[in-house]
Amino acid sequence: MSVPTLDELRRYALARSLFAPTSLAKAIERLGFVQADPIRAPARAQDLTLRHRVKAYQAGDLERLYPKLVIDEDCLVNYGFLPRRTLALLHPRQPRNTWDDATQTKAQELLSYVQARGICHPRDISSAFSHGRTQGYWGNDAKLSTHLLDGLHYRGLLRVAGRDNGTRLYQAVQHPTRDESPGARQSRAQALLNLVLQKYAPLPSQSLGYLVTLLGYGAPDLKAECRAALKAARAELPQVQLGTVSWYWPDGDKPSASKYRPQPERVRFLAPFDPVVWDRRRFELFWGWSYKFEAYTPPAKRKLGHYALPLLYGEQIIGWANLRVEKGQLKAEMGYVKKEPRSTGYRDALQQELAAMRLFLGLDPT
Repeated sequence: MSVPTLDELRRYALARSLFAPTSLAKAIERLGFVQADPIRAPARAQDLTLRHRVKAYQAGDLERLYPKLVIDEDCLVNYGFLPRRTLALLHPRQPRNTWDDATQTKAQELLSYVQARGICHPRDISSAFSHGRTQGYWGNDAKLSTHLLDGLHYRGLLRVAGRDNGTRLYQAVQHPTRDESPGARQSRAQALLNLVLQKYAPLPSQSLGYLVTLLGYGAPDLKAECRAALKAARAELPQVQLGTVSWYWPDGDKPSASKYRPQPERVRFLAPFDPVVWDRRRFELFWGWSYKFEAYTPPAKRKLGHYALPLLYGEQIIGWANLRVEKGQLKAEMGYVKKEPRSTGYRDALQQELAAMRLFLGLDPT
């Protein structure tokens, strides 16, 4: 068996993640999970991720088509969209923090309200309940009804039925009881580990461990089982040691296989949470520089920009793009790790990606 090189691992990572565009449902199924983020610069992260993997995708298609798809918004390693069948691995979810009796009573009142009315807008719920305010998850002041809706959703008692101009609409849901035997619990933990490995492979050992830790967000009751699954994976998965780094990938894959052909010399603007760039440790190993998401960094301390999109050219991430829409026109500012390529091929590829971005955003193609 040939030992893959770092170049082959990088090519394998790009080929398996940037698959040929397909339908929205099939793309989400293949990815297993699409991370969400509310910032729109120039579009939300979930849309920027899907535009490379869905035929003729336009910003907002996920929100528009969501009610027709067999998917849900929920928590895995972070918040996003996943196939509905995956919920059986996560629910009923046991949160780390329990509510006191008074909060539990208010939550039950709110749940009963939603159960009786079907799909509800938070605005209607807050009008019906004078629960007051509380401290939000980020230390901010928030309506208690909003806090309770989030908590009921996390516990699996509500699901997001759709969105109205970006606001989540809620619907009551009941998940079936599940087998809590040790074997069944370990099987669910193994399935969750396989899900994140399939999405982000190949992975350095530390990154695989970090992802398993993050599974404590979506499956807090399976932390011990996930640790056991990780220990077994490190002993059993295909792997290679390159320098001081151990790399892992799914069983059955062969990173050095000829089917993982070189990427075409095209330009792609990638979302900050795109699977290709999500793992910052792997990013630096593959491309030799450190990418940082600076949306929450004070402006004076930013080096790349508010919402810098990594710029992939062929198989190399050579810089970043800051994009914004002003008066219906797409404005683009590029930054480069070294120098901007001077070839006609690069300039043409860049213009093609800018044109594709305008189409994706529904702007005038010129």
